[in-house]
This record gives sequence, structure tokens and C-alpha cells, in this order.
Amino acid sequence: MALAKESSPASSRKATDAEAEYRAQTRLWLRLLACTSMIESELRRRFREEYDFTMPRFDVLAQLDREPSGLVLGELPKRLMVSAGNLTPIVDRLVEDGYITRTPSHLDRRVQIVCMTVEGRKTFRRMAKSHGAWLAELLADLPMDRLDGLVGELDDVKSAVRDALQRRERP
Repeated sequence: MALAKESSPASSRKATDAEAEYRAQTRLWLRLLACTSMIESELRRRFREEYDFTMPRFDVLAQLDREPSGLVLGELPKRLMVSAGNLTPIVDRLVEDGYITRTPSHLDRRVQIVCMTVEGRKTFRRMAKSHGAWLAELLADLPMDRLDGLVGELDDVKSAVRDALQRRERP
């Protein structure tokens, strides 16, 4: 009986520690989600009001800006982490508006290559400059050393999540 009394506070402390850790992890996730939601909402509003453009369309152009020779259409959903079905109307609209082209590959006619047009590149660069200025405005109250520290900390969070996912995927 004495043994049970002695182990009870220790096991109770372990349970309390685990609960505190879960609460801290949940708070972190909620803070990340809140920051992302607030920033994304403001960026969406500004793209809509100042450029009559959507964030998903901007994101497609951002991927194509990195690839001057174009991308296989099937690569875009992977890079943007969206389904091909969600991407199709966005690509169609960008083609319609003259920001990108979509042409069959010379090697395999079933494969589509998407490239940014000159007009698309000019428009994207103008919007990207605004995007950077908007982010700078939203984060202006954080000094550079704090920003650098946060980026480092978030790199650690990203690595921890990636490691946990990889452990889960292993048999």
C-alpha cells in the first residue's frame, strides 16, 4: 500500500506534465493558425481590391516565375499542394486573361506545358513587389533580430513535424 501512495504523486505529476505539454502544443498550433489566417486574409483583400486578382492565381504565377522555360501542368498541383481539379479553373482563367500559355509537349502530346507570358511576368512582378511591401507593413513592429529568431524557431517546428510524419509513414 505504501508503494502505491509513493508512485501515485509521480504518475500524477507525469499526467499533469503531459497535459501541460499538450496544452502548449495546442496553443502553438492555434497561434500559428491565427497568424496565418490574419495575414492571408489581409493579403487576399489587398490583391482583390488593388489588382482584382486572387491569391491562388498569384501563387500559380509565383511558381511559373521561378521556371522561365515553363512547367509541366501536372507539377503545379504538387508544388501548390492542391488538387488538379482545384487548379484547372485557375489555370484556365490565367490563360484566358493572357497571363500564361498552355501548350502540348513536343515529346508527349498528352502532357501540357504552362509558361508565363511577357504580360503575365510584368503583372506578377508588380504584384510581387506590392506583396512584399504589404508583408513588411504587417510585420513592421517586429525588429529584424526577432524575425530572424522566429524564422529559426519555425524551422525547428517544421523539422519536428516532418520528422514525426516520416516516423509515422515507416512500417
